[in-house]
Amino acid sequence: MRSSLFAAKNKGLPLAKPPSQLKVLSRYVKLNALLAIIAAVIGLWALQVLFSYLSELDSLSDSYTMGEALKYIFYRSPYFLEQFVPTGALLGAVVGLGLLANNSELVVMRASGVSVYRIVGWVLQPALLFVILALFINQFILPTSNQLADEINDDDSSALVTSVRGYWTMQPSFDTAKGSDEQTTLQENGSDILYIDYADVQGNIGEVKRWHLDENGNLQTAIRAEGGQYTGRQLIGRTSDNKDEQYRYDWQLNNITRLTINQGFQSSQQLATTDTLSLPFAPESVYLLTRDAEDLSLTQLYQHRQFMQQQGKRSLTHELAFWQKLLSPLSILSLVIVACSFVFGSLRTHSLGLRIVVALLFGLLFSYIQDLVGFVSLATGFSPFLMVLLPVIASAVLGGYLLKRQM
Repeated sequence: MRSSLFAAKNKGLPLAKPPSQLKVLSRYVKLNALLAIIAAVIGLWALQVLFSYLSELDSLSDSYTMGEALKYIFYRSPYFLEQFVPTGALLGAVVGLGLLANNSELVVMRASGVSVYRIVGWVLQPALLFVILALFINQFILPTSNQLADEINDDDSSALVTSVRGYWTMQPSFDTAKGSDEQTTLQENGSDILYIDYADVQGNIGEVKRWHLDENGNLQTAIRAEGGQYTGRQLIGRTSDNKDEQYRYDWQLNNITRLTINQGFQSSQQLATTDTLSLPFAPESVYLLTRDAEDLSLTQLYQHRQFMQQQGKRSLTHELAFWQKLLSPLSILSLVIVACSFVFGSLRTHSLGLRIVVALLFGLLFSYIQDLVGFVSLATGFSPFLMVLLPVIASAVLGGYLLKRQM
């Protein structure tokens, strides 16, 4: 292929004009870019897996064995792979085009009439495969693999970390009573502070803690349950327009310890077999509320966002994760444009090694800026969508500007 390109250049043949020759050039550039991106992504992913394994060696104990450490790294490896797809695409595009530039093949293509934008378009096409790969991992693999990894390391988590996980809420407490017409009614009786450590979509929940306060805000009882199972729902009313039904969803709690606060600040502790937990939303919503944002798929994050809007609340952490995953394809493509600008731009006369170093530094800088704007959004409440989109637009504009300077 390379010899034919140089022969065509010496003879003055119009390589880029016939469609058949364009297809050959297109496949050649795409294949070089694809192989380079694959090598870069796999290399960065393998390094992260190795470093993570070495860090886990310090945590080995009688309860956390070498086998469990290997299983933990295996379950976390899809997350590492997804994290390095943008930087790997940037580095791979630089290497793939850089090898063509070092052999003067890009010069031959340009001399035969192939525009820079056409070559950039050829490089972007294999990058789309990694866009699909990143979306596939986010949607179908990460929710399960991250959960399995968390289960392995759950026993070794510190009490401080465990206390902030799960779902916290404060809701009114109701007593069940029967009216004159023998219909069951609910009467408000103070409020409950509720904590749920874990939930799944089948309706099973993990550790539950509930503190009951009376109408004056005084603590009356506190219970702790080791787990519970979903038992069903009950119709409690309709909305004012009679279009939507309102339900109460019940869980049966098991292995309960109850602490009762009597008058005079005296307390008594007792063990109970079962109790009932009532919530105003379904098990699927409880599952979404108890999971970390990074452990949810794109569609689950959207469902969480819709649910919070229905409740009149907002979770900036989940909104930020939603927009980061949704806009990740644009991040990958913008970095590939920057990679092309390194080859065709001001670094075109420098060695491939220098281009690789600059690409790695720019990839790290882009990642740090993404983290920074995320923290700014969480701290200020500014739109997560705009904050996530800002680095993507900036990198795409920078790459386009550097490319345009060479036209």
